[in-house]
Amino acid sequence: MTTILLTGASGLVGSRLLPRLAQAGFDCRALVRADFAPPHGTTAVRGDLLEDPSSLRSAVEGIDAVVHLAALFRTDDQNAVWRANLDGTRNLVNAVKLYAPEARFVMASTGNVYDADATRPALETDPCSPTAAYPASKIAAEQILRESGLDWSILRLPFVYGDGDGHLASLAGLAERFGLHPAHTYSVVHQRDIATVMGLALAGHMDGHIVNVTDDAPVSVYEMTLIAGVPIPGSAEPLDNPWSGRMDGALVRELGFRPTVPTIHAAARDGLL
Repeated sequence: MTTILLTGASGLVGSRLLPRLAQAGFDCRALVRADFAPPHGTTAVRGDLLEDPSSLRSAVEGIDAVVHLAALFRTDDQNAVWRANLDGTRNLVNAVKLYAPEARFVMASTGNVYDADATRPALETDPCSPTAAYPASKIAAEQILRESGLDWSILRLPFVYGDGDGHLASLAGLAERFGLHPAHTYSVVHQRDIATVMGLALAGHMDGHIVNVTDDAPVSVYEMTLIAGVPIPGSAEPLDNPWSGRMDGALVRELGFRPTVPTIHAAARDGLL
């Protein structure tokens, strides 16, 4: 049985991925800093990516793979974002290199790393020069992993939704906060298909690759808020940077990914929101 260490197990993605990995037959350890009731078939292990890197030894010894989801995003404390996303990743990579050097390391990154003024959906080979702390720290963390000498893969995730995670319902507020145009379209993926692509990555199909993860159809902010039941007003104003938030998904499909939830409209139809 493959033994996996998952970071970020209590987060929006991790809390839904962890039980699915266990159901798929993986022996799952969840790295936690505090009391945590792990799902059936999984084990909580204490460790701290930032404050106690030495605690990571017992977490990684004997593992076959790491799924690194832990990240800090929506906060104005830029130093905290950099510490969590860059230093935390560096400490985890170092622990794996020392105590589980044969382990496969799968890291979740973000489609936010791509430049906003793109002229088409972003490709994995496009240069990335983000200035905001979250995407900039993720690009720096990606580089640490790529230079580590480990078997690695990096999954750049889009807007993730589904399984009652509340992410869609929050979009109306995010649209107001960040001034999102209702006609702006984003790449998206359902929580179920985080597990789909992660299974491929853990089997080695993504080794040495950065991949964009997307379903089959981008969707507008207006449509997403309408589906969530909290629609925002429409607009006929010109749309700046129309490709921002859109990723090309050709590579991940070449490597075997097929979304089980092809579109957000299919998810709504089938009661999977």
